[in-house]
Amino acid sequence: MPDLAIAKASNSKFSPSYIPVAVVVGGNSGIGEAIVKAIARYTGGKVHLIIISRNRATAENILTSLPTATAEDGKSVLREFMFCDAELMENIETTAADLSARLTKINYLVLSAGYADLWSGRQETAEGIDKLLGLRYYSRFKYTYELLPLLKNAKEAGEDASVLSVLASGLGRAIDVNDLGLKHSYQAYKAMLASFSYNDIMVEEFAKRDPDIAFTHICPGLVNTPGTRLTHWALRFLSPLISLLVWLAAISPEESAEYMLFALFDGEKGFFHRGSKGDDLGMKGYSFTEEEKKAVWDHSVAVTRCA
Repeated sequence: MPDLAIAKASNSKFSPSYIPVAVVVGGNSGIGEAIVKAIARYTGGKVHLIIISRNRATAENILTSLPTATAEDGKSVLREFMFCDAELMENIETTAADLSARLTKINYLVLSAGYADLWSGRQETAEGIDKLLGLRYYSRFKYTYELLPLLKNAKEAGEDASVLSVLASGLGRAIDVNDLGLKHSYQAYKAMLASFSYNDIMVEEFAKRDPDIAFTHICPGLVNTPGTRLTHWALRFLSPLISLLVWLAAISPEESAEYMLFALFDGEKGFFHRGSKGDDLGMKGYSFTEEEKKAVWDHSVAVTRCA
């Protein structure tokens, strides 16, 4: 497990001979924003960066604050915001098609968009997908599946090709292959745990099919982001206490981003389950059978309409 100094030292050695393309889904706050800024800093601005989110103003403010550089064609490197409401798989498909029409490659795909609501029941989208599972898992599967050709292009050119899903590796629980979409036994906490397990399975299954690309699911641990704030009215009286605990125990998004980049750059190919400091968890908390993993893959392809 690297400490912060080791992670920073490793990241500082990142100096590709080409200008990489990084796509960050959910890069306008918290860990995602910090990752965007760190990639730009370590490359001296020599990186094409695309933020996909729903908040144009925030994303564009971040992008304009970054160092810039000149690309191989003499033009400025790409700094772009793309709007996408990832609740709907058809929106992700449209966004991916747009990217595929304009880009020749993607070197780094970071999936960090977050959503948590433990107080509501099942909230189905127009596509019949639970909102919580959709934003924490199905959307990540869909982005990865649809953008794989661009990742393959990078790898075939002898460049890095890496996918990083920032959620909760190693914290999943047993799954029910007869109700993977939780249509019959829904509880929000079950959906949260299921999303952890599904992301762990997702990176392995993608790596089986494209073994030369790196697929990583990482748990950032406790990070002082907007996601740690209590918003439910019944718990707001606890906000001062929770804020104090977060201040005492949590790390900053900037520190977390160092570990996230370490994980993103460290794995050359295959699948990885990593902890909050980029450490390889191996098979900790991962005891799914081949039948269960295949069931999750087949279910995900069907639900996200990737077939």
